[in-house]
Amino acid sequence: MNPLNLFSRHHHIKEQLEALRPQLYRLAYSWTNNPTLADDLTQETLAKALKNVAQLKKPEALKSWSFGILRNCWRDHFRSSRDMDDVDNQVLTDHQTPEKHHEQQNIVDKVRGAVSELPEGQRHVLTLIDLEGCSYAEVAEILDIPIGTVMSRLCRARKCLAGKLLEFQPESADNVTSIRRVI
Repeated sequence: MNPLNLFSRHHHIKEQLEALRPQLYRLAYSWTNNPTLADDLTQETLAKALKNVAQLKKPEALKSWSFGILRNCWRDHFRSSRDMDDVDNQVLTDHQTPEKHHEQQNIVDKVRGAVSELPEGQRHVLTLIDLEGCSYAEVAEILDIPIGTVMSRLCRARKCLAGKLLEFQPESADNVTSIRRVI
């Protein structure tokens, strides 16, 4: 290929790109509703098009090719302009540190594990009364057992849990409160 023809072709494409500037700007403005940003996107599109003009296979597709470049420039801008919060500038409003949260989650896991090890009848009574807040009479009706059985199963479940959880030996009063809240 003759270098003069290549130069002539690029010069012709450069003129066509310049003629597309108003259309590119209108399209960018319709997407952004910001004249400054639309102008920046148009400039970036034209710069990329001129830089990569050798990639254009069909000169008649210049318009759609340049609109595709504009679309990619808009996407790149949109991705890069997302609001990012600097973690170092964040003020923590939660007074619970990750260590404290982990410790409390550990307690919850141990209590749940201890409850799951209870016999089924005790577990049902304990969860209905202590977690769901049902009365003894309601639990007796739900499980279709006498109230005396409800009370004895609840007493045995609580004693068994206390034995298992006292082995855990919580370090602070907050942990004891957490255990009571979970039970």
